[in-house]
Order: sequence, then structure tokens, then C-alpha cells
Amino acid sequence: MTRYVGAVDQGTTSTRFMVFDHAGREVTRHQLEHAQILPQAGWVEHDLEDIWASTLKAIRGVLKARPGSAKKIAAIGISNQRETSCFWSKKTKAPLSR
Repeated sequence: MTRYVGAVDQGTTSTRFMVFDHAGREVTRHQLEHAQILPQAGWVEHDLEDIWASTLKAIRGVLKARPGSAKKIAAIGISNQRETSCFWSKKTKAPLSR
């Protein structure tokens, strides 16, 4: 069976889910933009639930476009904004607001 690697790329303006073959060639992708919140000059914030929803939608978009591919994905890597921090409540499992 051919195996693939998935990659979640969560950036400042969008979330992508890509699938690569053994040679590193991109097989497919699904990308969705998400809202930018600009509370003051030089700051960009995002809604954590919006990012999570766009991540799930991007993955589902690939799986819908390539039925049966979920069983062929051996691993998934995650790339995110390295300057980003987010926190969830251990008790409620919801994102904490600032």
C-alpha cells in the first residue's frame, strides 16, 4: 500500500492541510483563510476556535477530495506560527480569553 505524510500548516492568514508522497511531492491540499483580529498597530490576534475549525475543515477537505486516503496517511506533521501562544482551560477545555 502506498503511504503518505500529511502536514498541517497553520499560518497568520490561513490553515492548509497538504499530503505528500514518499518522494516528497505534494499530492493534494486544502487551504482556508481565517479572520485577522487587529486590536492595535503591530498586533495580530486570532480566534482559537476559528483556527481549530479551519484546521478540521482543511483536513476534511482533503479527505473528501481523496476518499480512502485517511487510511493511507502514516503520519501528520504540524507547522505553526512560532510567535503564537494559546491556552485552554483544563477544566472547561475551552480557550482562555485574554
